[in-house]
Amino acid sequence: MKQSLLTFYFVFFSLCSFGQIGGRATYQFLNLENSTRHVALGGKVVTDNNNNPISALYNPATLNEKMAKNFAISYVNYIADINYGAAAGAFAVGRSEEHLIHVGVIYADYGDFDGFDLEGNSTGEFGAAETAVSLGYAKRIPNSDFYLGANLKFISSRLEQYSSVGIATDLGVLYYKKEWDLNIGLAVRNLGTQITTYTGTQEKLPLAIDAGISQIPKNVPVRWFVNLQNLQFWQLAFSNSNRNTEDLFGEPLETDDPSFINNVLRHVTLGVEMFPRGAVNLRLGYNFRRSEELKIINQRSFAGLSAGASIKIKKLTFSYSYARFNLAGSSSLLGLNLNLGNY
Repeated sequence: MKQSLLTFYFVFFSLCSFGQIGGRATYQFLNLENSTRHVALGGKVVTDNNNNPISALYNPATLNEKMAKNFAISYVNYIADINYGAAAGAFAVGRSEEHLIHVGVIYADYGDFDGFDLEGNSTGEFGAAETAVSLGYAKRIPNSDFYLGANLKFISSRLEQYSSVGIATDLGVLYYKKEWDLNIGLAVRNLGTQITTYTGTQEKLPLAIDAGISQIPKNVPVRWFVNLQNLQFWQLAFSNSNRNTEDLFGEPLETDDPSFINNVLRHVTLGVEMFPRGAVNLRLGYNFRRSEELKIINQRSFAGLSAGASIKIKKLTFSYSYARFNLAGSSSLLGLNLNLGNY
């Protein structure tokens, strides 16, 4: 394989560490965060049943009547010429808004690379990009506060001369108690398989199980979020040898050994949204895992923090979010939502 392709994989898996556990499955771009609201709130949110149809990419059960005739796009200009984003729309089926469908697409373009053979001779440029087209449906369980939803995804990936096609589904459930303004959600994403492989080796898809709860307390203009991510893989914490300390004679003083609580917190993200029903929203989030894995010892880097805002002007909503990784990296995401519906 070409040497420059190894450079691509290094950048690729660095990108995917933001969204999911890397090195365990293919199509890691499926777990990137494409919602400005989610990024600002610290990570993926499975209780986000507002009018932005991009939310249904992460929990199809959040598809609701407020999303009908809404269209949204998001874009991230990431590091090393990498770009990714999403576009989605939601529609009611029939005269009533009881049955809803959702169409979305997410993509990741990793840019152009210079190719070389094993002797160092140039073989020209090559590119790498991945795309997934999603079709979803959601429905309320009659006489209950529960909603069920499912997405069907068709996946296409091209990495230099290698290509692959896959298919997957997302399943979600949402409990919405209107009187308490309480949402509890669970989503199982990326259940599927490769239809064609890159080199004849069948690889797993990046299964993700996320849960969450959110609520607007009575008479308080704030919505709080607690999310649990990567529940399909319990042991997120690991011993980092770079954080071990030694005395002057090279004998170990302290070995990095994450505790049980440390591992639990790496599944948790916290978020708060101020003025959730207003024309202007302010958001703040904290991702414990990102903070723990990307922090620099004895230096304040603010890793794990994220923030964002949105402003609604008639039918248009503009949004922006910012996520801090470490002293050397951060990410900004732009979003636009067009509301042609009744909400």
